[in-house]
Amino acid sequence: MAIDPVCKMDVDPKTVKHKSTFNDTVFYFCCRACKDEFDKNPNKFVE
Repeated sequence: MAIDPVCKMDVDPKTVKHKSTFNDTVFYFCCRACKDEFDKNPNKFVE
């Protein structure tokens, strides 16, 4: 399982529909809204 960096929900990378790549790392999201929020300012969610 992976963790959605926006809402911290567990998501399955094998079945997830929404993902983004930032700094050569793939991030997985539970929904489009979380992906859109991440894409606006990825540095806010990446340590």
